[in-house]
Amino acid sequence: MGQKDQCNARKMRSNKKSITQEKKRHTRKHTTGSTCKKRIVLLSKARAGKVHDKKQLDEEDWVINIPDQVVIEGDMGYQGLQNEFVNVRLPHKKPRDKELTEHQKQENREFSAQRVKCEHTHAGIKRYNSVTAVYRNRVPDFDDRLMLNAAGLWNFYLDAS
Repeated sequence: MGQKDQCNARKMRSNKKSITQEKKRHTRKHTTGSTCKKRIVLLSKARAGKVHDKKQLDEEDWVINIPDQVVIEGDMGYQGLQNEFVNVRLPHKKPRDKELTEHQKQENREFSAQRVKCEHTHAGIKRYNSVTAVYRNRVPDFDDRLMLNAAGLWNFYLDAS
């Protein structure tokens, strides 16, 4: 192969787009509520993975029963909830064609530092692989029982340590 052919071959390889396909899955999703000490205090029933976070939370009616003195922090999946309740705190959303101010960016950083504890709680639950593995059982509510056991074991781990 000549030098010109090698150059053309390199161009062809760089212009090819790699196509990756993911196998579609019927995912299940739980909504959890945790404290700043990583303890799980709320756990919803499993719903289809396509259900939006805010819709799932609205159907659970949890926020109505929480007193206004308790601050509820969520991620961007609960956008709009702060308009309905006074005790909901969400990160600032970047406006279209504009940037966040430095103050808003700093608040988002502080919020993220607090929220990482919630993510550590989810990681602690996922250590029990029965929750994260592919679920092939058809027993009704079995995935809810697995999640409840994993959450209970996580809380027990926190109490024991």
